[in-house]
Amino acid sequence: MGDYEQSLLGPVFTVLLVALQFTLMTAAVLSLLVLPFAGLWLMYYCLTLPLRRAERARMFLDLLENTFKQGRPLEETIISLSHSGDDSMGLPFHLLAAWLEQGLSLDAALARVPYFLPPPATAMLRAGRQMGVLAQVLPAARRLVTDATSHVRGALNYLLLMTFAATPVGCYLVSILTIFVMPRFREVFAGMAISLSGSPTLFLFAHVWTLVGIQLGLMLLLWLAAFFYIAGARLTAWFPILERLHYRVSWRRKRMQRDFSTILAVLLDAGVPEAAALTLAADCSANSVFRRRAARAVEDLRQGRKLAEAVQRLDDAGEFRWRLGNAAAAPGGFLRALAGWHESLDARAFQQEQAAAQIITTSLVLWSGAFVGLVLVAFFYPLTTMITGLAIW
Repeated sequence: MGDYEQSLLGPVFTVLLVALQFTLMTAAVLSLLVLPFAGLWLMYYCLTLPLRRAERARMFLDLLENTFKQGRPLEETIISLSHSGDDSMGLPFHLLAAWLEQGLSLDAALARVPYFLPPPATAMLRAGRQMGVLAQVLPAARRLVTDATSHVRGALNYLLLMTFAATPVGCYLVSILTIFVMPRFREVFAGMAISLSGSPTLFLFAHVWTLVGIQLGLMLLLWLAAFFYIAGARLTAWFPILERLHYRVSWRRKRMQRDFSTILAVLLDAGVPEAAALTLAADCSANSVFRRRAARAVEDLRQGRKLAEAVQRLDDAGEFRWRLGNAAAAPGGFLRALAGWHESLDARAFQQEQAAAQIITTSLVLWSGAFVGLVLVAFFYPLTTMITGLAIW
């Protein structure tokens, strides 16, 4: 290599180094600008996913209802709408139409796309198709989807704010103060001979990591609840033990009873045998605990008990037994006679769910306020003590 070529290597390497530094700085600046927006978009997408699923199910049920009113075939209508390129119901709708094009019935196609509708709604449509009362079960399915569109939207907004903003920021700030600020405070106060015995500052110094651990535990619980909210019915399929928990939650159990009673009334009015009606109505709950109780009720029927006595298995309070017994003797059919009770169950479920959400939200706000207040008092107490001492001196 000649002297001329060697003389060129220095500037070339300098230019390459400058270009590399400029590229890295540009990538860092872009990442600082893009990553927050990408994170916010991902959060928005995940948190609105359950609402989009509910809206998709509502639109599909509207399509079924309009198709019934117009007297058109269900399968052909779904296929033709899919061919039109309408994307309002998302990719699962087109998958459903593709299965229908292969000759499957609507029930079989819905089984191939299991999370296109909530599992209870799918079970209601299947029971309605089997017994020829699909038009009668559509209102119950629509009401089920309405439950999923969030009866507690206001409280949910506060919970999301606590989950993804207040709680993580509080943990971060207190950890920074504990690691970098508190040691300096100790040195300053020790040098000035300020006594901290019996003060909130000393309490915070002694228990700060316990308090941070509690805050982190609450944050993890809130994130776990958010994961449950986002995952929806898939989570129950992955962890069947959650079905027992759902049955134990009062407002969920009341909505199961409402949906079960509605479908049972529709089937009984259609002349379906009591045992078959009980089994099909219990399947619409999509809950194994409810189905097991219904199976025991069917056994009671086979042993000669009346329907009103058998349904006692599904309602520990005994109200359903009394309501069903009166409905059997009332004119106009079971569905009309039980309509008031269904509305009552729905109202009580909403009230209990709203109350639980408000209690949890209020408790979290109070805890966060107490936590921040303790930190502020602990840090400002020595300063006020020092200022007071200087003023007296």
